[in-house]
Amino acid sequence: MPPRTTHTGPDEVLRRLDLAVAHRLDGLLHGEYQGLVPGHGAELGETRAYQAGDDVRRIDWNVTARMQDPHVRDTIADRELETWALVDLGPSMDFGTANCEKRDLAVSAAAAVGFLTARTGNRFGALLATAHGAEVVPARNGRRHLLSALHRIVTEPRAEAGTGAPHLGDALGRLSVTARRRGLVAVISDFLEPPESWARPLRRLTTRHETVVVEVIDPRELSLPDVGILQLTDAATGRTREVRTGSKKLRDRYERAATAQRAAITDAVRAAGADHLVLRTDRDWLLDIVRFVADRRSRVHARRAGWGAR
Repeated sequence: MPPRTTHTGPDEVLRRLDLAVAHRLDGLLHGEYQGLVPGHGAELGETRAYQAGDDVRRIDWNVTARMQDPHVRDTIADRELETWALVDLGPSMDFGTANCEKRDLAVSAAAAVGFLTARTGNRFGALLATAHGAEVVPARNGRRHLLSALHRIVTEPRAEAGTGAPHLGDALGRLSVTARRRGLVAVISDFLEPPESWARPLRRLTTRHETVVVEVIDPRELSLPDVGILQLTDAATGRTREVRTGSKKLRDRYERAATAQRAAITDAVRAAGADHLVLRTDRDWLLDIVRFVADRRSRVHARRAGWGAR
């Protein structure tokens, strides 16, 4: 369970997150140097046959002409990585009905990204998307700066109900301009805005950076329990509405709409070419991150093994 930002001081929150990441996640990074997600490098490596899904910009046209088949040239992973975390801290993130709030998960995900990529020379920056606009914490190296950036995320004041929601598309556009150096970007949000409002700027971001989308979900956003008359409040607008949850027809309609919404998010993330990690307030976020990183690593290693066997 992530530490609750509402009941724990920011220094204690960061201490617990540091220990959790160091004890349960950091072991995945031992061995060959890689970041949370293996990124592109600047140093040219070997060529190999083109496979579906490869970046066409890495096609080696000289080798392609000589071999009469498309070939791409791999790059060697940079040892110096610039990592950015875009963290949605809008009012909808201050919600949770299980082990924690979505905001707690967002803070934990940003801390995991920061601690896992905090190696010698690596830089970490953050963009806080709030109802009042975007705030940038410049990317710098060093553990002191990392802790300072995470402290800023933890201590961001909660928005009052009715103050509006962050514009995720604008925040992604701001990050595209701010993160000039190719690196790793983690976009952490509940993605409740329509995909058409953020899909295009996300796609622009993935053309330059290795991008991980971290979708934060609470189970009540997927289905409603039968608890009689329930009063719901829209965190962004402050409007309230009474819902008769005893109606099975209403609950089924709600679940279908929620399923369609999450499917649209998944499709938009996949179309943008980003990796997709889902964290839920009713699950162990550390185990979900472990599975995600391990799966990503195994896919990369399997693909490289397949290239070597050619």
